[in-house]
Amino acid sequence: MEDVIGKNNYRQYVRDKDRIRVNESINSESIRVIAPDGSQLGIMTVPAALGAAREHGMDLVEVSPKSTPPVCRIMEYGKYKYEKSKRESIAKKKQTTIVVKEIKFRPKTDEHDYQFKVRHIKKFLEAKNKVKVVIRFRGREIVHMDKGRDILKRVLQDIVDIGTADNDPKLEGRAMIMMLSPK
Repeated sequence: MEDVIGKNNYRQYVRDKDRIRVNESINSESIRVIAPDGSQLGIMTVPAALGAAREHGMDLVEVSPKSTPPVCRIMEYGKYKYEKSKRESIAKKKQTTIVVKEIKFRPKTDEHDYQFKVRHIKKFLEAKNKVKVVIRFRGREIVHMDKGRDILKRVLQDIVDIGTADNDPKLEGRAMIMMLSPK
């Protein structure tokens, strides 16, 4: 992309690509024009469409530049920009991001440490985050995989009221992993 446009003009290209063309900045030979009430006025040249827009006391805004011919609408540009920013902010508010928290255990994890970590798992699940529970085996501990499975089953029993397991515990190298999701 930079080869064609050049390094100095690349930022300008990105800005112009997202910009909405209005009135005299529309550079197509012919355009499809839509009236303020939504009816189609047909295909006309840019100067004729600008005259129609001025008759209504509004702007000519290019709403679909990629179609053939480009579609322009007669409307108030300031109002259009305001409504577009409102729609984008509402969409951004409704958007949710899923965060994956990770809690690590060992086969020799003591009771107090276990309870402490389970409290954290519950807190993460209540905050609608996913939790990755990892049992790390070191050295000869890999022989006692049944202890790791028992810890994961116990965690699942302790959080059954607020979360569920996405998958069965699986072994990846020297770690046993289970993903938990909120209900």
